[in-house]
Amino acid sequence: MTEPLNKRSQTITAGVARSPNRAMLRAVGFKDGDWEKPIVGVANGHSTMNPCNAGLDPLAHRAGEALKAAGAMPQSFGFPTVTDGISMGTEGMKFSLVSREVIADSIETATQSQFLDGVLAIGGCDKNMPGVMIALARMNVPGLFCYGGTIKPGKWKGQDLTIVSSFEAVGSFAAGKMSEEDFVGIEKNACPSFGACGGMYTANTMSSAFEALGMSLLGSSQMANPDPEKADSVAQSAAVLVNAIRRNIKPRDIITRQSIENAIALVMATGGSTNATLHFLAIAHAAGVEWTLDDFERVRRKVPVLCNLKPSGQYVAVDFHRAGGVPQVLKMLLVNGLLHGDCLTITGKTMAEELANVPDAPRADQDVIRPFDKPLYAQGHLAILKGNLAPNGSVAKITGLKNPSITGPARVFNSEAEAMESIMAKKIVAGDIIVIRYIGPQGGPGMPEMLAPTGAIIGQGLGESTGFITDGRFSGGTWGMVVGHVAPEAFAGGPIALVEEGDSITIDAHQQLIQLNVSDEELARRRAAWVQPAPRYTSGVLGKFARLVSGADTGAVTD
Repeated sequence: MTEPLNKRSQTITAGVARSPNRAMLRAVGFKDGDWEKPIVGVANGHSTMNPCNAGLDPLAHRAGEALKAAGAMPQSFGFPTVTDGISMGTEGMKFSLVSREVIADSIETATQSQFLDGVLAIGGCDKNMPGVMIALARMNVPGLFCYGGTIKPGKWKGQDLTIVSSFEAVGSFAAGKMSEEDFVGIEKNACPSFGACGGMYTANTMSSAFEALGMSLLGSSQMANPDPEKADSVAQSAAVLVNAIRRNIKPRDIITRQSIENAIALVMATGGSTNATLHFLAIAHAAGVEWTLDDFERVRRKVPVLCNLKPSGQYVAVDFHRAGGVPQVLKMLLVNGLLHGDCLTITGKTMAEELANVPDAPRADQDVIRPFDKPLYAQGHLAILKGNLAPNGSVAKITGLKNPSITGPARVFNSEAEAMESIMAKKIVAGDIIVIRYIGPQGGPGMPEMLAPTGAIIGQGLGESTGFITDGRFSGGTWGMVVGHVAPEAFAGGPIALVEEGDSITIDAHQQLIQLNVSDEELARRRAAWVQPAPRYTSGVLGKFARLVSGADTGAVTD
């Protein structure tokens, strides 16, 4: 038996005793007869500060109209956003991961203070998605996520461009490998429309994973923001949510250990971002689901990489969508025993029921999604590496490399700015292993992404021949021999704090090893001499985050 349609909002709107509340709601459009309808929040991440979120307002208006048509009363509110592509390489990047927590707190505050019966959230940037899902899992109020849509690829001299093209062009131009004409042409043409970054970077990784999780409509995550089908999908989502409210389908009915495994299988199959590890640890924590770094490794070993998508592949999100998108990949995983088909979705149907009409195999006229027996790689690309340099674990991308093992001298930097200065001065050579530390969740604070230095390294032609280790994060657009999320972080006294310039370091994807080739006795001597540095921020949002945040190996959560 289902609960009353508007049980939560009755707390606000019921009875004469609540007449002042009714009076205020009349001022925002409520009329007689509306009190019995469910009140549904439309959480809108619109912002004109970036293309990822600048196209969300029309989608929010469409959602409101569709909610009314489905018999609900929409109530719109906003949440803030940070765009990594703009803040990358600056002090502003430290606010990126922090914004995930701020978004979750904002949505929880608005929803719970007004006793909303459901939440339809619309977002575009990387942290919008996990922030929304953390909030929904915490509150356990009926809700779903609507992706604002991907950007269309830019074009320059016949080549598809993404925002990562611009970052890599910086290194190429500095190394004398690119003309000024091409450098300027890429910058002017990389972002031709509204929408989130166009490869299988973090935004598209998380949006597609939410389809697999069951918290977004199938087929909705790789649509382009400007295309009419995106707004139609949002309207359909609104109707689905009202039905979920009627049936009392809540996030924790959907977000389970099995559905998270489905989501990670999809991340592996599509070649998704390293950030998915951090965000799904946090989502699992919010939902009360047991999930650890070792679970990612368990899924990686059995799921092949099926999609030829940027950054390490050839195609972009709109190509993926045209080729069958997430539903096609999920069906391939299902028929090959790699997906839990009995998981509930927001529609009230199981995942297997939702996929019933999807072909078992991809179309032969495309090369974006490979046949299951001809994958790009036999196993997933996101490996969990451990060793004396990361006893609690680290996350590495290990596919697409000619030699996934390297031993070399450490080039040690205590900030991103120091590393960039050395890279741009061409002081990094093949065989070096760059170590950027004191930029973890506490030390940064905020665990910024390293797209600027990794992009510059790739642009200089050193992506295959150098290693890169950090207690910070990497952009979903990064590829190469990169190892991030090193835990414990340097600020907490992790072994990465003890590395000295010139130390030998081994990164070995085959052995899943990240090793500092220094004796235990020497490390003990260094540890005894180590002194924790003063925190970079002691007040404000960053200071608060640094005091509350957990390690990367547990999702960098604050509650």
